[in-house]
Amino acid sequence: MYSFTTKVRFSEVDVNKILTVNSLINYFQDCSTFHSEDVGLGFSYLNSVNRVWLMISWQVKINRLPGFGEEVEIGTWPYEFKGMYGKRIFTLKEAKTGEMLAYANSIWCYADDKTFVPAKILPENTAGYEMEPPLEMEEMGRKIPLPEGMVEKSAFTVDYAALDCNKHVNNGQYIRMAMDYLPDGFEVGGFMAEYKKMAFLGDTVIPKVASDETSYTVALTSSEGSVYTTVKFFKKQESLK
Repeated sequence: MYSFTTKVRFSEVDVNKILTVNSLINYFQDCSTFHSEDVGLGFSYLNSVNRVWLMISWQVKINRLPGFGEEVEIGTWPYEFKGMYGKRIFTLKEAKTGEMLAYANSIWCYADDKTFVPAKILPENTAGYEMEPPLEMEEMGRKIPLPEGMVEKSAFTVDYAALDCNKHVNNGQYIRMAMDYLPDGFEVGGFMAEYKKMAFLGDTVIPKVASDETSYTVALTSSEGSVYTTVKFFKKQESLK
């Protein structure tokens, strides 16, 4: 496992001084990026082979989000590379006690960095990673069906702040966007996210929302009706196992 330790910063917490879900995803993404850099498979290597890793899906379980100033350890490891896909686990623990605060399973696609067409993973593309078994999590698949009767919300335009170095909306930014449509008092105990299409600067995003007693589903769609990303949030007491 690759890991790093940090303290929860003021810039990463909400009005209650608790780590935001978006900051949690940033921790996980930073950890995998640090891991790749440390084993020589980071941005410079990917640029040299004209490749990029694209997020396909998240499955995240949240036991407890830490508060401002808490020392935490973020960890990650891959457990499968097959064809065009890689699978990676993430963990967030309380640094001193080892308490498991949150964990996630993720699926990524290896692709051409210009066309974003999937590419076969070669042995040299992953040679620096040490494989470990995945955590036990309920297998929910990566597809999120859209509920009937979704309510359309006001459209907005992708701005520069939502982009990453690949010049499309960052994975974590979709989660942040979707969370804007959760009701006050909704405590997230976990979520699934399915990424289907990349959004770029200036693109129009039309959110569509549906809910039931245990969850909220938010689809971020294009003006043509296709789906960029769908996120299904689970209430704390009914969260992922």
